[in-house]
Order: sequence, then C-alpha cells, then structure tokens
Amino acid sequence: MARIDYYFGTFSPWAYLGGPRFEEIAARHGAEVTYKPLDLLGLFDRTGGVRPAQRHQSRMEYRMQELKRWSKRLGMEMNTTPPGYPPNPAPSSYAIIAAQKAGGGDVGGLVNAILRACWAEDKDIASDEVIREALEANGFDGNLATTGLFDGAVTYEKNLEEAVEAGVFGSPFYIVTDTDERFWGQDHLELLDDYLGTL
Repeated sequence: MARIDYYFGTFSPWAYLGGPRFEEIAARHGAEVTYKPLDLLGLFDRTGGVRPAQRHQSRMEYRMQELKRWSKRLGMEMNTTPPGYPPNPAPSSYAIIAAQKAGGGDVGGLVNAILRACWAEDKDIASDEVIREALEANGFDGNLATTGLFDGAVTYEKNLEEAVEAGVFGSPFYIVTDTDERFWGQDHLELLDDYLGTL
C-alpha cells in the first residue's frame, strides 16, 4: 500500500481544484493519505516563494486566467475572487488535524468541504459555524471546531517544519513517502496516478 503525505493550504485554489481527483486517485490505488494542512504563506517565506499579493501584476493576471481555465475544464464552480481572501487558515487547519486524530469520519471529504466553502460557496472558513458544518457533514463531532485547538496548533506548526525539510514549496504537494517521489500541483495528478500504478 502506497503512503502519501498531502501538504496543502486550506485556502489554496489549486488544492480546491485538485481535491476530488486526488481522492479518487488515492482510493483507486488503495493509498493511505496523511493530510498535512500548513501555513502556506509561511511556506512561501521559508522556501523562496512570493506571497500572491506581492507578485508582479503579470503573474497575478496569468494566475486568474489559469484558475478560470481549470475550473471550466474540470466543471467545478469557482469564485476566483472570494470575499475576505485570504482568510485565516489556522482554525480550519486545526479542525482537520483534530478530525484526523479523532478518526471515524471522512477526512478527505472534510478537506474538500472547507476548500469548497472558500472557493465555491463564499463562506468564511475561519468561522466556527462553517467549520462545524463541514465537520458534521463528514461524520465528525462538530465540537472539534473548538476542542481541537491546542493539538491542532502544535501539529500545524510541525507540518510547516516537516514540509520545509521534505522539499515542499507549494500547494497542493503530494509525496509518496515510501519512495520520496514528489508531485507539485493539481496539474500533476495524472503523473501521480501513473506513478502509483507502477508500485
């Protein structure tokens, strides 16, 4: 069984676009996924990236075109300029971490529900109410939105450190841990699918 460390930011548009396909690929290959939400802006700072708001206008314009192209190609509803962007990613990340630790529900479904709330439903993913709704819809105790804060915060920081050490520099980022094969971006999911088929 392949094991995949999945690093992502909970407000990453590319993680949103790749989410459903990644879950399908992992399930088809029977891969075990460890979800590692992290401080994406902190990751950029640590690995030579540039925060989106500080990028050159030409890069920002191209990013917007790509988001529209990919959302149309994938048939995924998307507001490319969600209100209040970027939201505080910490509360939703803590909840995902707490849910993964608690077990008993669908972590992948939870991750995608939060990403969808940001990019397709114009919801504030830092809101306890939004997080609670996503938790309960995916089989978890909604109280994890508040009770998992301490453990979530510790692991959230740890995820960033592990990401830097593992060579992660963007979101979504998939590492097949048995072989250290790395795949960056939802546009490389087909290559991940092919690779898993060789194991």
